[in-house]
Amino acid sequence: MVSALRGPLGWALAAGLVIAACGGGGTGGASPTAAGPKLGSAERPIHLAITPSAEVQRLTATGNVIAAALGKSTGLSWKVSVPTSYAAQIDAICAGQVDVAFIAPLQMTLALDKGCVTPIAAALRKDAQGNLTTTYESQILVRNDSGIKTLADLKGKKFAFTDAISASGYLFPSLLVKQKTSQEPKTFFASTIFAGGHPQSALAVYNKQVDGGAMFIDARVKDLQTKELAAGMPADILQVTNVIDKAGPIPNDGIAIRKDVPTDVAGQIKKALLDYGTTDDGKKNYKDLFGWDGMQEVQASFFDPVRDAAKLAGIDVAAEAAKTPRPPATAAPATATPTKSP
Repeated sequence: MVSALRGPLGWALAAGLVIAACGGGGTGGASPTAAGPKLGSAERPIHLAITPSAEVQRLTATGNVIAAALGKSTGLSWKVSVPTSYAAQIDAICAGQVDVAFIAPLQMTLALDKGCVTPIAAALRKDAQGNLTTTYESQILVRNDSGIKTLADLKGKKFAFTDAISASGYLFPSLLVKQKTSQEPKTFFASTIFAGGHPQSALAVYNKQVDGGAMFIDARVKDLQTKELAAGMPADILQVTNVIDKAGPIPNDGIAIRKDVPTDVAGQIKKALLDYGTTDDGKKNYKDLFGWDGMQEVQASFFDPVRDAAKLAGIDVAAEAAKTPRPPATAAPATATPTKSP
């Protein structure tokens, strides 16, 4: 996910809140070795990109609150954007236009394979029993009135994934289909769509746009223990829809920093992000953003199970990313109020 992150429609997201792949408004991505404004200055703020796994307006609003707090603690200027797609986020960070990203696990493996990023941390989330865990699961959702009881019953039906480089919204559900039916999703289902986010996939099922959908567990609720509904969910969605299968475990989403960010600035970014997660406001806002209940530092190898799953599923992640539609450039991404530059 994003619930990670979980890591998240058509690609149309709110204008003015998105960035396009390798383009769009804003300051662009001057290399830290090139002449130009210092990274973290008002002229070249640190660009934080958030995976578009949920509603762009909510992600942007919460992201701006987080960026403002990070600006206050570091004395650096920050700005926030929600890219047009998972693939566009990777394009942007590899092109030097994004400096740090809240990123889904399959995106992380793609960025690592491209040599663009260094992982800072992975999310911790509480499971249904209240235990902190570094992994999560994918779920297959259907309507209760559909007559569909098992994954096999979805044969020849219309199905929603979230994004072509989402671990819980595409990779692991695809592997589940392959392992349980001995068929590829493209032949098992009559047709498939990419909903563009995890809540959107759940809503596509609820609204009868599709017969079944994949998403992180449980995209319908804000908290697995309390079952408080996630923002934008219909009041009766838990009664109308049902989980018929699960896939995983999947390493949680996390945070990555662009590899060529200067060492001193990278250290400030990492410390600020981790320290913020220990504050009351940080805990609330990370929870509101992606359901994070904490973070832990990880190495790149933490995400190896995702890469292994892609091989088992026969999915070429880079090829899937390359096929992702890229909308035209839009207005500059929303920015947090600049703080005093160093």
